[in-house]
Amino acid sequence: MSLNPDLAARLGALLQDRLSLATPDLVQHAHSESFHNAPPPDAVAWPVSAEEVSAILAACAEAGVPVVPWGTGTSLEGHALATRGGVTLDLSRMDRILEVRPGDMQVTVQPGVTREALNTELRTTGLFFPVDPGANASLGGMASTRASGTTAVRYGTMRDNVLALEVVLADGRIIRTGTRAAKSSAGYDLTGLFVGAEGTLGIITELTLRLHGQPEEVAAAVCAFDTLDHAVECVTATIQSGIPMARIEFVDAASARAFNLHSGAGLPETPHLMVEFHGSPVAVREDAEAFGALAGEFGGQGFDWASNTEDRARLWRMRHGAYHASFALRPGARGIVTDVCVPMSELPAAVAAAVADIEAAGLVGPIVGHVGDGNFHTLLLVDPENAAEIAAAKQVATRMAERAIAVGGTISGEHGIGVGKRGLMAAQHGEGWQVMGAIKAALDPRDILNPGKLVPDRN
Repeated sequence: MSLNPDLAARLGALLQDRLSLATPDLVQHAHSESFHNAPPPDAVAWPVSAEEVSAILAACAEAGVPVVPWGTGTSLEGHALATRGGVTLDLSRMDRILEVRPGDMQVTVQPGVTREALNTELRTTGLFFPVDPGANASLGGMASTRASGTTAVRYGTMRDNVLALEVVLADGRIIRTGTRAAKSSAGYDLTGLFVGAEGTLGIITELTLRLHGQPEEVAAAVCAFDTLDHAVECVTATIQSGIPMARIEFVDAASARAFNLHSGAGLPETPHLMVEFHGSPVAVREDAEAFGALAGEFGGQGFDWASNTEDRARLWRMRHGAYHASFALRPGARGIVTDVCVPMSELPAAVAAAVADIEAAGLVGPIVGHVGDGNFHTLLLVDPENAAEIAAAKQVATRMAERAIAVGGTISGEHGIGVGKRGLMAAQHGEGWQVMGAIKAALDPRDILNPGKLVPDRN
């Protein structure tokens, strides 16, 4: 699809130099963080207000032209690729923090604000926003993919921390969902509907978020285990024991080797757990001691404690850098990345089965995970020119998802669906997937909002 002259002129009059048809801008918005790619969009627009988003959508709806929202481009399943052409709506310039309300422990922001920028602004308030997917993602994108991350085991996901939204619908209407109140029983949960909708139902132009108090004391540690089974079983035992973890992350032996190759981490090349505790000094010390004793029962050893800010930052930079570090295991490879989430009781078996599949396929595939809530990831490193290897990696990812469904889990705990996992949605949801399609058709009858993603194709 190419942008017709009338629509281009209409959008150009509205946005001036914030509308681009230039090849470099189009190509920049045609790539994802992972192996998913698509042709470039026909245009890129940079709105700065909900009113401009409304005008863009009204014009594109009239012309039947797709609109694809773009945050920072860090998503892993091709969510923001313009697979059917049209206009990419880059929301990065809608980056204002509109109001901080310390007394309510809330903040209202535009969608282009990143989580790091928000927490920098909040430093003097004694509050912080805890959802941490690793990448410095935009908050609008995080809401659209229902993101979570390393701290979800204590603070929850975006679903738990988004209180209200301003959303522009496909026809240009601007609506508000949710309230600033702690709870509501007034009608459908429209906020919950748009959180995780991946831009298929509306464009988020404002978010009201729940904040949390900055902990008085923070301590983090990394410890090694002899076997993968012992490390994962330790996670299950820790959660069942009620020790209040702020983070509990798993990295396998391949990931530890990648950290060593990438940054000289000096870790034993065995499975590890990375943990963090928040609270009062006394509570943190007691929780850490309790975890240490429990980990010892599973062979945990070599505890490296980090209680100052610099050491903790180094530890979590290493964990958050696992995606890029993993390519040190196979230079020149491309990554097929996937995640699943299972009930805690099923976690050890699910991880073991994924490892067995990776080994049987002859692939290199390090595994990491926010395992405190049963969520783990693998990055399957493949030769981009080897079709058989790519097919084998996709089969491994599919089996991971199918096993997750079989035990009451989900095909994605946080990456979302995009284009990469759309083919698994019927197996996950059955007839419920068709209901999602019906909701999409009701709110977006011309199918202009991020088409080809999340829901079934229309007949």
